This record gives sequence, C-alpha cells and structure tokens, in this order.
Amino acid sequence: MRHLTFPRGVHPQEAKEATKEKPLVPLPPPEKVIILLVQHFGSPAHPVIKKGQDVFLGQKIGEGKGLFSAHVHASVSGKVLAVEDYNHPGGYPVTAITIANDGQDRLPPERSGALDPFSLKPEEIREKVKEAGVVGLGGAAFPTAVKLTPPKDKPIDILVLNGCECEPMLTADYRLMLENPSDILKGAELARIATGAKRTIIGIEDNKRQAAAILHKNADRFPVEIALLKTKYPQGAEKNLIYALLRREVPRGGLPFDVGVVVQNVGTARAIWEAVSSGKPLYERAITVGGPGIREPKNLLARIGTLFQDAVDFCGGLKEDANTFIMGGPMMGLAQWTLDIPIIKGTSGILAWRSAFPVAEFPCIRCARCVDHCPMGLEPTQLAKFVQYEKWAEAEDWGILDCVECGCCQYICPSKIPLVHWMRLGKNKITRAKRKKSA
Repeated sequence: MRHLTFPRGVHPQEAKEATKEKPLVPLPPPEKVIILLVQHFGSPAHPVIKKGQDVFLGQKIGEGKGLFSAHVHASVSGKVLAVEDYNHPGGYPVTAITIANDGQDRLPPERSGALDPFSLKPEEIREKVKEAGVVGLGGAAFPTAVKLTPPKDKPIDILVLNGCECEPMLTADYRLMLENPSDILKGAELARIATGAKRTIIGIEDNKRQAAAILHKNADRFPVEIALLKTKYPQGAEKNLIYALLRREVPRGGLPFDVGVVVQNVGTARAIWEAVSSGKPLYERAITVGGPGIREPKNLLARIGTLFQDAVDFCGGLKEDANTFIMGGPMMGLAQWTLDIPIIKGTSGILAWRSAFPVAEFPCIRCARCVDHCPMGLEPTQLAKFVQYEKWAEAEDWGILDCVECGCCQYICPSKIPLVHWMRLGKNKITRAKRKKSA
C-alpha cells in the first residue's frame, strides 16, 4: 500500500477514541420529522405534497428542478402536518415539510431496484441516483448525478473514493468502511461505470488501517486500489486528495473533471449502491454524535429530518457545562445556536463541548504561519485585509475563491484572528456580485 500526502496542512488532535470502536446504531425514528427542502448544493427542491396528505417512507416530497438540485424524500411514513419555513443549520429559514410518524415505515408499492445493477448503462445508473436524491455525504452535498456526468470533452480516467474522514472527532465513515465494505465497493464500481473511469483508487488515512485492510480483503471482484495516506488535515479535501494520490493539480477555478478525476465519499458510494440495487432513496445517513459535551458519544444511522435534540438525547444528553454545538467537524463545521434543528443530508456529525467566550483577538504579528500551513498555497492574512477594506478585485486576484474554508489558518494563528470568517465573507461578496452582473 502506498503512503502519500499533500503539501502544508496541519495535524490537530484527532480525538476519535471516544467513538471509533462504537458500531453504527440505528437511531429510532422520532414522533415527527422536519425535512428541509434545501439539503444540497444548488436550487431548493419544490414541495410536491400538501398539508394533510398521507406519505410513504421514501416517497418523493420535494422535486429538484434544474441541473444543480436534488429530490427530497420522506424519512418516515405518516401524515404531513405542515409545509412552512423552518430554520436551516446554515442559519436561515427555508421551506420544510413536517411529517407525523405513524411508526409503520410503510413503503410505496412501486419502489424497486435493478436485478443486475452492473449491467446498466451509465445513463441508467445516473437516472436512478438522481431519482434517489443522492448527494455527496462528505459535507458539501453536491448532487451526485451531476458528478457522475462528466462533460464529453473531459474524459475521466480515475474515480477516487474518499475514505479519509480527516476531521477530528468524526468516525461515522470509518464505521461504514468496517461494517459495509461490500456495499461501498459495489457503489464505487457503479460510479466507475457511470463516469467511464478505468481505475478506482480508495484513499484512506493511515490512522484507519483496519478499514483499509477490510476494503482490500473485499476488493478482489473490482478494479480497486487502496492507497494509505498520511494522517493530516485536510487530507480529505478534493483537490488535496487528488494531488496526494495522483500529483495532479486542479487549476484555479477548475474542477476535478479538468484533470480527469471524479471524487466520491465512501458514504456516497454506499448510497449509490442502495439507490441502484434496491431503489432506496437517501432518507438516512451515518453521523457521529460526540465531543466532550456528550454523555454517551455514539455513531448513529439517523433519519433525515430528525432533530439534533433527539439524537443528543439518544446519546445520554448533554453534560451540564456544554455550551457549544457544531454540525459537522470542529474544523469546518457550522456552529448552532439551538438543538431544535433537523439533520440534513450534509450532517456528518453533531458535536458539543464547553468553550470559553469570548476568545481574545490580537493584532497580526506577521509570523506567516497561516501561509506556511494553507493547503491551497494562499496568503490568508493578506486576503483578510483585502476583505476588511473591501478591495474585492485584489482579493479575487490573490485567489480568495480558491479558499476551501478548511480552517488551517485560523487553527494555527497565534493571534486568534477569525480568518475563516473573512475568507467566507469575501467569497460571498465576490460571488454575489458575479451573479448580479450575469443576471
């Protein structure tokens, strides 16, 4: 097995011990679910059901229209209580569908999969993945059917499966690899067929050697290579992973398509297999509920639309001093002001701990640590200055749109400058201006 990495980055405390040996446990479906119609990159899905309507488990309740959108499905069977706005984990209201769970998990009569999934044509695989509402489960939630449809002028020769899970505290993907290696490998093979790739490489950090060994043991049926990577953050970021494995550099403003690569998360690969083989929509996902503020940290298989509070209660509840809640990992996750927020397709974890507020910020001492550790080769402190003084053209010229908001700069900064905040603000301002100009 190879042992590779990318330049720069950081190695924060891994803090995975609390859950890495905890198997995935089904989280009992709650009495009601609140399913948001924005759970993916792109346009919101449009509701296709009404208040008072009876729905089946896995029934389409939101239709994704256009290229960059995704269908949304019911995660329980029961009656629709409301179609109204509800708070998104991103901090803004979106249309949501609330369903009262009848406890029966009634399936729609028409759901079926392919008898021989590997005999399907690429377009048939993509259509089944699209109908199932599958999106990237690594956190970005990019519609998977789009990723499986490379432009005709950009042939794909390598499919990369991302098994790094480089964020501290998160172990749900690790458990998926240990417990469902066959499904992951079969989903990867379907993705390879759909993209026309010749090879499949699974990248796994070397702190997950047991997962690498299990996948290797089960990979004899498929053209799969297992590559061990140095445990370093953010090893799982697409561009860094591609460079570590292949020494191919995605151009500024470009996509993995541009270097002949498609990247899929291991959880996404399993969702692809379920969608194609059995017609199962994406209405549940693996998450880690952990951090020092959780009494009984666990890895869960949770229904989409379950409130964070229900998941935390199933894990013994919060410790008395917990005052910080994060959706995702501690490096790139989104802070939450309440636990009355529903799990979405992009929820990889729910973390809680005690933080001392406020954190004092000091002037930049020009130490260049942020430059030395930025995996994208940017100069974060200079970009932050451009944003603070609203010099948008200069910020774009210096590559702010290449920032992946990984948090390495902020993590390593001795002055505790909120560099990710400035990066995110600058990117939003520039992209909004571009949209207005092209409208």
